[in-house]
Amino acid sequence: MVTVLVVDDEAKIRELVGAYLKRDGHSVLLAQTGLEALDMAERLAPDLLVLDLGLPDIPGEDLLRLLRRSSDVPVIMLTARAGEGDRVAGLRLGADDYVTKPFSPRELMARVEAVLRRAGGSTAGRNPTYGNGRLAVDGERREVSLDGVPVALTRTEFDLLATLVSRPGRAWSRYELVSRVQGHGYEGYERTVDAHVKNLRRKLRDDPRTPVFVLTVPGIGYKFGPSADD
Repeated sequence: MVTVLVVDDEAKIRELVGAYLKRDGHSVLLAQTGLEALDMAERLAPDLLVLDLGLPDIPGEDLLRLLRRSSDVPVIMLTARAGEGDRVAGLRLGADDYVTKPFSPRELMARVEAVLRRAGGSTAGRNPTYGNGRLAVDGERREVSLDGVPVALTRTEFDLLATLVSRPGRAWSRYELVSRVQGHGYEGYERTVDAHVKNLRRKLRDDPRTPVFVLTVPGIGYKFGPSADD
C-alpha cells in the first residue's frame, strides 16, 4: 500500500486531499506544520509528499531542502503561487510536480498517480510474487494467494501485509505499522499489531517458531522476509 503524507496548515485542504487519496486506496498521513512533517517523514517513511509551501513555521522550500539532504521521496508542491518563476524554482529544488491553488482534486490525484508511476511506487498493474512464487500480492485488486490458492484477509491484515512487502527486509516498529494501517493519530495500543500478525501468519501458514514471510525483529517489531521474485 502506498502512503502519502499531506502537509498543509489548512485543515479543510488536508481533509479534502486525504479523503480523495483514501478513496483511491492510499494510506494517508496528515501534518499541519513543517516540523511535524519532518518528524513523520523520518519515522514513517511515506512514499510521497503533497507539500504546501505556505507553512506557519518553516517555508515549504526550506522543508524540501531539508528533506533532500537525506531522502529522494517524491514531492508534489501545492501552493497559491502560480508564477512561472515559482514553479521553476520549486522544480529546481527537487519537487517532482507543482500544483497551484485553487486546484481540482481529481487533477491532483492524477498527478499523484503519475508521480508514483515514475517513482515505481504505485502498485497498479503489478502483481509481485515472493518466496519463489509461493505468495502473490495484488495491490490493485487487494487480493492475496498462497501456492495458487486465494487467501481471505481482513482489511487490516491486507494493509499490514502490503506495508511489510512494500519494503522487504525493512524493520518496522509497531508504532509505524499502527500508523500505516490505522492512520496517524490512531489511539489503539501498539500491541494490537501482534494480534493481527498472529492472524496473518496463521492464514499464510507461516509457523511463528520458524516464519518465512513475517519475521519478528526483537525489541522493534516486524519485517517481511523474502524479496520480490524477479
